[in-house]
Amino acid sequence: MKNIATALVKAQKAFGPALKSSTNPHFKSRYADLAACVEAVIEGLNTAGIALVQRTSLDDNGVTVETVFVHESGEMMECGKLHVPAAKHDPQGYGSALTYARRYSLMAACGIAPEDDDGNAGSKPVKSTEATIKALFADINDASTREELQDAYYNAMKTVGNDQAAKDAIIKAKDARKATL
Repeated sequence: MKNIATALVKAQKAFGPALKSSTNPHFKSRYADLAACVEAVIEGLNTAGIALVQRTSLDDNGVTVETVFVHESGEMMECGKLHVPAAKHDPQGYGSALTYARRYSLMAACGIAPEDDDGNAGSKPVKSTEATIKALFADINDASTREELQDAYYNAMKTVGNDQAAKDAIIKAKDARKATL
């Protein structure tokens, strides 16, 4: 466990916040989706020589996920199983349960949490210049594929830091562009 433990410490130093980039219209709230959680940790893990694996299985009432870290030395760290019941017993219900389980298993295994949006996330808010904001919106509006849009969106969210008004505007621009793709 020496190699993987050392590598995980190195990886955690590089982890970012899981950005609350998705909207739940039913609850009128934002949340960090699975892609945001993976985005927050994958580069740090891979740079430290760690592969991310999520073992999955299903049963009659839900899904089980276990996040496993595999180090390039061959050492592995299993992070415990998480079972999530499926609200509906159809493909949509199992898919939702699987995504939820993967997201929460990953956050728990990596020791990350969704970005803090209560106004206390940072002691010094990042002020974005008008030119920077315009460039970020141009990147979002110029995206011609969903992959390009996702890249532009994540870059914009990272760039504006704790500027909540800018984040809200970026989410709105992303959602509008996504609707046209």
